[in-house]
Amino acid sequence: MNSTERRRILAAAALGRTPGHAGPDRESGDPLHAVTGQIVDVSPHLLIVETEEGSEERLVIAPWATAWHGADVAPGDLPLGSRVIIRALRDGKVVERVWADLTRMTGTILSIEGRRDLHLELDCGPHRGRRSVVIPYRTTGRVRVRHPQLEPGYLFDAIGVREDGVGHALLPATSQPAYPARAVPTPPPAYGGPQQRISGTATWSDAFDCDERGAAYPMVERSDAACPDAEVSCVGLPYLAIGSLLKVRNVCAERAANLPVVACGCMAGRFCDRCVECGTSPRGRIVELSPSSFVELGGELTKGCFNARVG
Repeated sequence: MNSTERRRILAAAALGRTPGHAGPDRESGDPLHAVTGQIVDVSPHLLIVETEEGSEERLVIAPWATAWHGADVAPGDLPLGSRVIIRALRDGKVVERVWADLTRMTGTILSIEGRRDLHLELDCGPHRGRRSVVIPYRTTGRVRVRHPQLEPGYLFDAIGVREDGVGHALLPATSQPAYPARAVPTPPPAYGGPQQRISGTATWSDAFDCDERGAAYPMVERSDAACPDAEVSCVGLPYLAIGSLLKVRNVCAERAANLPVVACGCMAGRFCDRCVECGTSPRGRIVELSPSSFVELGGELTKGCFNARVG
């Protein structure tokens, strides 16, 4: 039993209620499975992956399967050694979608250098540290369209690939907020008060362990999360403790799951943006998911978000 699960069980016992169970909602239809690991062999019809535990998974590649490795590619063309996240069907044995060497770079810009390739230093929060990011010259135009303020103090969020341990930003994950990172708007009065369900944006982060299922949540007490930058959001979220179960619903895919709050979402709370995957979500990131949880809820990692409802 990990520490997060133990905290949830102890809290439920103290409050005289059942602890609940983490996992997908049974009403969400056939479950999606996230498989993570490193490619050891691949052909047009079969993908063999070594998991984090050291075991091998042999997966059949569906005829309609697609893959992304900096751009759309055929699954059979993925290079050996790539670290992958796979969305699989039929008990996790049939490949539907693969993302290879994917990474997300989310934080506050500390510095920027360069004329053609741009080199950024990001502050990703007290629990994630600093990160070096390269914006290749070929993608600077696309990134700058949605991130016009590439200046220290402003937020940055992009999706790309890992090359030699460095993140290369290829796709802007959002439109950059117009305000500096330390000037997050206060929640409107309409968001205040206790609510059964709150709507907003769900995103993902690769700061979690590869095969971890869980969520980072902005409104956890600073002392509880050991995060001095917690308790910031432009949405009137209720406080939750580490270990709490959060029901997250992907409004676009009509899939839901109960996920434990395992980390502070202080960086997510500074983005007062919207997701436009199926309609337009209310402003504000209400939860940040592990890649595996995001995929199993029907999210597309290269799109970066889905419209969510949590409770």
